[in-house]
Amino acid sequence: MKNITVFFIAFLMIAFCSTAPAANYTGKSIKAKLASEEIEGDFMTAWARNFSGHMREWSDGKILIDVYSYGTLGATGDINELAQMGIVQFVFSDYAWISSFVPQAQALALNYIFPSERVPEVLNWMARHGKFLPLLEQAFRKKGLVPLAMMYEGWQWISSRKDIRTPEDLKGLKLRLMSSKMLVENYKAFGASPTPMTYGEVYSALQMGLIDAQVNPLFAANSMKYYEVQDYFILLKGEPFIGIPTVNKRFFDRLPKKVRQEMRRFWIDSIIPAGHWIDERNAQDMQKMKKAKPSLTFREIDDEAASQFSQMAKTVYPLYREIGGEGADALLEAFLADVENAQKALGMK
Repeated sequence: MKNITVFFIAFLMIAFCSTAPAANYTGKSIKAKLASEEIEGDFMTAWARNFSGHMREWSDGKILIDVYSYGTLGATGDINELAQMGIVQFVFSDYAWISSFVPQAQALALNYIFPSERVPEVLNWMARHGKFLPLLEQAFRKKGLVPLAMMYEGWQWISSRKDIRTPEDLKGLKLRLMSSKMLVENYKAFGASPTPMTYGEVYSALQMGLIDAQVNPLFAANSMKYYEVQDYFILLKGEPFIGIPTVNKRFFDRLPKKVRQEMRRFWIDSIIPAGHWIDERNAQDMQKMKKAKPSLTFREIDDEAASQFSQMAKTVYPLYREIGGEGADALLEAFLADVENAQKALGMK
């Protein structure tokens, strides 16, 4: 029954994002490549294929975008460089890995800024009405890239061989993170010993004891089978995992205006439905992991511990002004204001 539900939701999402009639585009044929940092079937690759299908249908078959899943064109850092160089035209990456090229994106790595609920709705409001995404686009453009939206992929979970209930339990924990200076500083503030590492190396590092723990959304932990060598999954609920569908600036700016508008429209219109899709997927993946390994424990920290972690996270915010590159002050100010204004507009406390 759950598989039928997921299929039905995916069908509705594709239908939702394909409302434009065919033959909207009558220009020359366009072919492009899109590299995803996730494996086949996971969020980025699934929604990249939705995007490809939508643009093909919208253009009556004249815009063809080939999607390449994780590992087919290189590792997570490689594909961002390929997009910057224009070897691939699109990359679907996240706020951490792309920060090697655009350090301003690390604002999204700061913990305990987003509310604990309704993150897709907040991101949707920010994309449509906020000041942060336009400022972020200015920073991306200086590096030859253009961000098309900010996509919620669920919350980041810590998986570990030991239980974690308070910041004290993180002290000295060898913890794998994505490559981002801000993420490293965040988890240092929590007392952990963070180690950036590429996606494909994590399982063997956990298995051999090179690291004790790792941070990823649940769908990734299930797909990459990290749960096989872990005992606990702990939700701090301070860091939503955010993907950034990105396009090479030179390629994008040469596209007809109508095509550029449709590409942006697809991704922004997808923020909320994709958020519902991934919440359902993560819930199912949690059940799959529990079934595969009944001894696993999944836990969300209590309010007292969350308050402690939040206070620690806030000590790192000033470092973004140093690490975030040109315009970091304005970006951080816009980010904080956008999240606050979005919550007000949505009637959230």
